[in-house]
Amino acid sequence: MRKGYVSLVFHLITWIIDRFNLLINGFNGCVLSVLWKVSKRSLYRLLSLLILFSLVSCAVRHHYSGRQLAGLRSEAARLVMVGFRGVEELPEELVYDLKDLKVGGVILFEYDAPSKSRPRNIVSPMQVRSLIARIKREAGYKLLIAVDQEGGKVNRLKKGLGFPWIPSAEYIGEVNQPDTTLKYAQLMTQTLIQAGFNVNFAPCVDVNVNSLCPVIGGVQRSFSADPKEVVEHASVFVKTMDENGILPVLKHFPGHGSAKTDTHEGFTDITATWVPEELDPYRLLMKQSNQFAIMTAHVFHRKYDTVYPATLSRPFVTDLLKKKLGYKGVVFSDDMMMGAITKNYDLATSIELALNAGVDMLVFSNNIENYDPEIARKVVETIVDLVERGRVSRKRIHEASQKVKRLTDWVN
Repeated sequence: MRKGYVSLVFHLITWIIDRFNLLINGFNGCVLSVLWKVSKRSLYRLLSLLILFSLVSCAVRHHYSGRQLAGLRSEAARLVMVGFRGVEELPEELVYDLKDLKVGGVILFEYDAPSKSRPRNIVSPMQVRSLIARIKREAGYKLLIAVDQEGGKVNRLKKGLGFPWIPSAEYIGEVNQPDTTLKYAQLMTQTLIQAGFNVNFAPCVDVNVNSLCPVIGGVQRSFSADPKEVVEHASVFVKTMDENGILPVLKHFPGHGSAKTDTHEGFTDITATWVPEELDPYRLLMKQSNQFAIMTAHVFHRKYDTVYPATLSRPFVTDLLKKKLGYKGVVFSDDMMMGAITKNYDLATSIELALNAGVDMLVFSNNIENYDPEIARKVVETIVDLVERGRVSRKRIHEASQKVKRLTDWVN
C-alpha cells in the first residue's frame, strides 16, 4: 500500500513538473492561456502541494541490503556504454569503469571532438586490434565494443589509416546493384571482425525525406528516399554482420531523415516534416529473422509526445516501437551527451526519462563538447539513486540488464 502511494505521488509530481516545463519552455501556448485563468490562490495551493509531496517523497527511499545494492549497481553498470581517450595504454578512468563498475560497453572514435584533435582511439588496424584486446583483458568479462562504421563520412575506420574504403550509403543506393551492396557489406564486416569490434552502429535506415538534412541526406547517410530501397540495401548489411557475430544497430528511430536541424546541436522538431513511411524500414526489417538492435533519435514530434523527444519518450519507445511495431530487442539511446539532451535536461532527469521510456542501454560518447572522465561513475550512481528513490523501478533495471546480457553473450 505504501509503495503504491509513493508511486502515485511520484507520478503526480512528474505530471505537474512536466506541465510547468511545458509552460516555461513555451512548447504549448494553450497551457499558458489556461493557467492564467487559474486564480492566484489556487495556483499557490497547487505549488504548496507540490512542495509538500516533494518533501514527503524525498524522505521515502527504498532500502537495500549490501548484497542487494551490489546487485543493483552491477545491473545499472551493464546499461552504460562509454567513450574514452587512449590509443595504447588504457586511461585510469577506463580501468576503473571496467574493473570496478564493470560497464556494459565501450565505444571507440577516430576523432576527439572536445579537443578538436586526433588521435582519439584509432590509429591503424594493428593498433585498434591491440587496444581492443587490451580492453577485453582488463575487463575480464564479456562486454560490447562498438563503433560507428557506416561508410562515407561516418567512417571511423578510415582508408588513410590503413582500413579498406567503404563508400556512403547514398553511393551504394545510387549504384543500386545487389552485388555491389554485398561486396561492401562483406568488406565492412571483415574489417570489424579483424579489429575486434562486436557492435556496429549501422546501417543507417533513415529515409532520405529531406536531402538537405544536415546529419542525414546532407552528408550522404541514407540509402534512398524510397523506404523499400532502404530496406533492400540495409538488409544485406544486417544479414552479413549478423551471420558473422557482429551486432548491427539500426538508426535513428523513429526517423531522422526529414529533420531540418541537428540533434548534436540542440532541440530538433520533426512534427511538420516527418512522414509515416519513415517507420517502414523498421517494420519490414523486423519481419526478417536477423538479429539487430535499434538506436533512438533525440527528435521531437508533437503528435506522438507533446513534451519529450523520442529517446526520452514512452509513447515513442514503449508504445510505438515495442508494442505497436512489436520490437523485442535491445534499444540503444543515441549519444546522451548531444545538445538535444544536455541543453534541455540535467543528467538525472535525462537518465530517468530514457529508462522509463524503454531505452535499455545508455550511450555516453564523452566526445561532444566536454570530456568527463567520471561520466560512467556518475551515470551508474544516478541510476542507483533513481531506483532507491522510486523514480525508476528495480524491475525495469533488471529487465533491461537481462536483455543487454543476452545480447552480450550472443556477440561474444
